[in-house]
Amino acid sequence: MTTTYTSYQRIAKDLPTSLERVAQKPDVVRETEYYLAKIGDVKSVDDFMADTRLYDYALKAHGLEDMSYAKAFIRKVLTEGVSDDEAFANKLTDTRYADLATALNFAAYDTAATSFDRAQQGVVDKYMRQTLEEDAGADNNGVRLALYFERMAPAVTSTMDILADGALAQVVRTAFQLPMEVAASDIDKQAAYLEKLFDVEDFKDPEKLGTFLERFTALWELENPSDNYDPLAVFGSSTGHGISADLLISINSLKLGGS
Repeated sequence: MTTTYTSYQRIAKDLPTSLERVAQKPDVVRETEYYLAKIGDVKSVDDFMADTRLYDYALKAHGLEDMSYAKAFIRKVLTEGVSDDEAFANKLTDTRYADLATALNFAAYDTAATSFDRAQQGVVDKYMRQTLEEDAGADNNGVRLALYFERMAPAVTSTMDILADGALAQVVRTAFQLPMEVAASDIDKQAAYLEKLFDVEDFKDPEKLGTFLERFTALWELENPSDNYDPLAVFGSSTGHGISADLLISINSLKLGGS
């Protein structure tokens, strides 16, 4: 029997090869070729929003595939950019929106925004990693969670960052066998409690991170028999964050419906 840990290790130990397998999938090849051929011709937010294939590709690359319907919301993110601390994306807890606005920085660079590598190959690289994690989750969501945590945790600066991300929080709760009641407690108390359990700086150490993920995958295996879990329970359709209540309020306030 292949365990969650061995499945995760098989992918993670040779990540370039794992990503190359993803890159060779016919549908990935097709959409990537289209993206690279067309993105350089995009000169404005309007151009970008008008091409559904480019739009969907870039959103999936940033883990925002389930937000593709919220076009007015995404338009506001891209229009305001990230240069101003008060820009819409910078005021959102979820950093994926700021990452998107950084990759496609029309606010700062106008018609030249898509000429930069971060808007072209940078987005492609993110798309490959996102697809790899999604494919892993189709077989075992614990593997997807481990790969996601491995990618995101080194950039975490506080336990509050972990609590703001549903998938990161799920990994931590599993690794320390915390009851779901903990997730319902006061957020500041949760953060303080997690600080007593671990130091987020340890996640910057590959060896310590590896040991932590070995613990997580072992406990995930115990709690989630391979044929008895919902792959979308934490991630939603495509993301580790889900859609929070405050985000839904922000979306609704934009009176969606336009493109």
